[in-house]
Amino acid sequence: MSKDKGFFAEFKKFVLRGNVMDMAVGVIIGGAFTAIVTSLNNDLLSPILGLFGGTDFSNLFILLSKTDQTFASVAEAREAGAAVFAYGSFITAVINFLITALVIFILVKAVNKAMSIGKKPEAPKAPTTKKCPFCKSEIAIDATRCPHCTSILEENK
Repeated sequence: MSKDKGFFAEFKKFVLRGNVMDMAVGVIIGGAFTAIVTSLNNDLLSPILGLFGGTDFSNLFILLSKTDQTFASVAEAREAGAAVFAYGSFITAVINFLITALVIFILVKAVNKAMSIGKKPEAPKAPTTKKCPFCKSEIAIDATRCPHCTSILEENK
């Protein structure tokens, strides 16, 4: 029984860690965000692009099975049992992905910029090395003798 408690306690500890909870929230928000981007593409962008191209991407397909019928849409062809190569749906999915990636990139950039507002820039760090005046090799800042050429270094005051 103690083995079970150990396993479940370990599982509980894993699930309740901050990064797992953050990931879960991200997945949920990502799902909702995907619906918004899909609507943006299907309801706004595809019709506008259709004006220029004269077609709607979602209904572009190639009929793979031999039939005497003609179909106006992918759904109609599939209902009739025809095999279709729906490349328009793939184009729509690629556009959705690109829009999603662009919007997420812009959001992350904006959040990073907002997080940096008010932060003081880091002060430059003190140097840890210097050049030997004789052999020009890098040596420790507090060295009194060059390890490369064995020259005695003067103290800089």
